[in-house]
Amino acid sequence: MKKIFYLLILFFNTNIYAQIITPGVNANFGVDGDLRANFFNGSVSSTGDDWFNYDNSTTGAQVIDTTGASAMITRYATDVNFRKSSFSTGMSYPPFTVVNNKLLLGAAFIRDYHGTDSTAFSGSKNADSPGNWYSPPSTPVPNKNDILDVMAHMRRDGPGMTDSLWMFAGVSIEGTTGDRYFDFEMYQTDLTYNKTSGTFSGYGPDAGHTTWQFDAAGNITKPGDIIFSADYGNSTLSAIEARIWINKSSMSITPVGFNWSGSFDGASNGAQFGYAGIQPKTSGSFYTGIENNGSAWAGPFSLIRVDNSVVTNYIPSQFMEFSVNLTKLGLDPATMIGKNNCDMPFRRILVKSRSSTSFTSQLKDFVAPVNFFQSLRVKAASDVSLACGLTGSVTLKVSNPVSSSVYTWKTSDGHILTNAVNDSVLVDSAGTYIVSQQLQASCPAYSTDTIVVAPLSRTCFILKAAVTNFSASLLNKKAELNWSVTNNNEINYFEIERSSDGLNFSAFQNVISTSSDPLSMDYKVMDDLQQKNAAVVYYRLRMIHMDGNVSYSKIIRLSLMENWRVNVFPNPVVDNLQINVYAPSNENVEVTIYDASGRLMRKRYQNVSKGNSTINLADFQSWPAGIYSVKMLSGQNIFVDKVFITK
Repeated sequence: MKKIFYLLILFFNTNIYAQIITPGVNANFGVDGDLRANFFNGSVSSTGDDWFNYDNSTTGAQVIDTTGASAMITRYATDVNFRKSSFSTGMSYPPFTVVNNKLLLGAAFIRDYHGTDSTAFSGSKNADSPGNWYSPPSTPVPNKNDILDVMAHMRRDGPGMTDSLWMFAGVSIEGTTGDRYFDFEMYQTDLTYNKTSGTFSGYGPDAGHTTWQFDAAGNITKPGDIIFSADYGNSTLSAIEARIWINKSSMSITPVGFNWSGSFDGASNGAQFGYAGIQPKTSGSFYTGIENNGSAWAGPFSLIRVDNSVVTNYIPSQFMEFSVNLTKLGLDPATMIGKNNCDMPFRRILVKSRSSTSFTSQLKDFVAPVNFFQSLRVKAASDVSLACGLTGSVTLKVSNPVSSSVYTWKTSDGHILTNAVNDSVLVDSAGTYIVSQQLQASCPAYSTDTIVVAPLSRTCFILKAAVTNFSASLLNKKAELNWSVTNNNEINYFEIERSSDGLNFSAFQNVISTSSDPLSMDYKVMDDLQQKNAAVVYYRLRMIHMDGNVSYSKIIRLSLMENWRVNVFPNPVVDNLQINVYAPSNENVEVTIYDASGRLMRKRYQNVSKGNSTINLADFQSWPAGIYSVKMLSGQNIFVDKVFITK
């Protein structure tokens, strides 16, 4: 049985809007103070998606990816310090996937730090610039403000972009008595938190946020930051409010999509920028919300309490969730600027707790901002390891295709033989080929990648020798180039070539082919880049065969702005995979592996220390042979590489 709240909000124009007063299912997603799909208001239901599947018998869709959950629970049992770690996971489906006739756009689950809380505020408030927020280590947080886990999800109430857009949010806290106040804040920019310094970066240009802008007729010309504030008083949800970041002068304009509620709060009295309350044009329900009344399952990741105990169930009033009809509220991109159905209303989400019902009261705890709408970014590859003069056709392909994405190839100086709208194409001419990824056919480009087929001399041909693991990493402005070669006895020497544009190369060093093993050899070369002012450099290997023939390796790109170094080997993989990481500071990293269809195969969370660390992965014997994408994520740093698993 769930607690039911009655929520009335009085609008400035005296219209009274009654909110949902019972547990409900919106867009086939249960809002009932429970995490289980096909379980509604205390009993089994035949329909209804939710955060997680409770067992294998359910037919409802779980929106949160639970890969690795069982391994985490096993480690929790023996590693107390591991229980203190934060982690996040995304949606169990690619963005824009239709599930149970609903269009799923994004989801996230985030566990906050425990023990020594490094994500708690000191002297900060809403409407301040994130540049002024500070989070000193070991900041005490009252139990009623101490966030344990948060989750968020967006979907449409149908398979198309014109169906109503809904946002769902959940939060679990340590204390269940007293009044509790939370903010779900959404940013247009890539807001990032640095755990070492306790500061934020990547915030917006207008007093730390991004403003919503309007023309004289009230049409939105640019979206900005959004915040939803929820107040739980007397053990039930007592108020919920939507606000957007604006220049205060915009309140003289009557927006087309919503009304102003009359509230406005900036960082100080007389502030030019601040959060203004908004409400829909039409009356009727657009918020729902509830909390668990009795004991409720805490999900496949269990729950870590403040005392670091692991529990499988929430106690009463420990989990709260709410939903918002963004279309009714006027925040649906399909009804805003240019009616672009593919735009999302924000990029990152930050969840905070406050000390009181006042919107500008002191902030207490927070969960670091996370990317919300994520998909594998396109990565192109060729079916030959050495780019050479073409005598036939070559297949160019997307190595990490996502089933719901659309891939389009183009070239200005080459020639594509097959349909250019596909995840692979045949080409029969040297040139530069660019593949762009759309998350749906009607969407703008989400990501692009480039692959170059270089024109070579008539004496060039594909060698029997194959270069593998050709990679470059940066340390103290020096590039370290590593590669391996099979049939090494067929190569006389290597010319190492460098380029600033990926097209025009020049040699800077020769390496003689030597080996006690004629079949294989590993090589390493250092390139001093102290005098290079470019943001990136490109490398390739020019290989001179024993009989004078020439062949080239693939082209690799090295950013001179990155401080991280990540190498993945061996490649191909039989059973064990090793990721060598150089990190500029102590960091938490997320490692994920996807198969060629974009399906998540494995996820791993690990702390890496400043300097060199190694992440070992094993047990690949049962995996099908093929190409897999390995991704490592730490803050804004993302590294992606391809590996081939063989038998």
